[in-house]
Amino acid sequence: MGKFWSLVFLSVPVLGVAVFVAAASWGYWFPQNVSAHGGQIDHLFMVILWLTGAVFLATEIVLAVSLWRFDGAKSPRARFSRGNMRIELGLAAVVGLLLVFITVYQLEDWAEAKIRQPDLPPTVEVNGRQFEWVMRYPGPNGELGDADDLFSPGDLHVPVDEDILVSLVSEDVLHSFYLPNLRIKQDAVPGMRIPVWFRATETGVFDLVCAELCGWGHYKMAGRLIVESRADYEAFLTRLEAEQNEDGFEEQQPTAANTSQRHPSVAEVVYRRAAR
Repeated sequence: MGKFWSLVFLSVPVLGVAVFVAAASWGYWFPQNVSAHGGQIDHLFMVILWLTGAVFLATEIVLAVSLWRFDGAKSPRARFSRGNMRIELGLAAVVGLLLVFITVYQLEDWAEAKIRQPDLPPTVEVNGRQFEWVMRYPGPNGELGDADDLFSPGDLHVPVDEDILVSLVSEDVLHSFYLPNLRIKQDAVPGMRIPVWFRATETGVFDLVCAELCGWGHYKMAGRLIVESRADYEAFLTRLEAEQNEDGFEEQQPTAANTSQRHPSVAEVVYRRAAR
């Protein structure tokens, strides 16, 4: 019976590695990368995957060999052992060195993604709330936080091949701002304003989702990332300004001194535009 289970446990790493290798060729891997720094994130993922995969494979092989060699039918009597201190210290040292290697290896990429904030004013404020994303763009004066700011629920518009600085906030609970095609995932924490930056390299429409369970309607908290040319982006802002002025949103816009005031919801936007 021990030999049977040894083969079962050995099949797990064999089939697992085979599936991972085949997944890329079948198209079941990462979503399309449209970020200037996405390649660095993908590379780090693969480095850690290979390291942990090698440890997983070695562990499963040792387990399978042990089950095959020490079959209960041949060795019914167990022998008590207090362990081997040298082996345990050696394994602990190897694990510690691997963790130190990963820490040092990713420092530059971490700095690019989380520390070296670009020197530019916020392009847009993204406000997460149950259960929608509300975007807030600078108005005609080009400054975010004034009475002429422009609001757009659901869709995040950004120009292609330009540095984008997002000011991320949450109105109620913990959300997670996730742009899989840009390799961006950042928690939106109530009471904090968190900078997020990226550069999209291709035009198109991509997913914007919440990756944190934020309540009963979490599944509805999905939007779109729309990457477009500078001309199309300017046209979008002009159209948004005209629609907002016609809808009369000026009276409800928050002031620069109080950015926590309530933004118009998706339902309010749809109702006002349908009632015109």
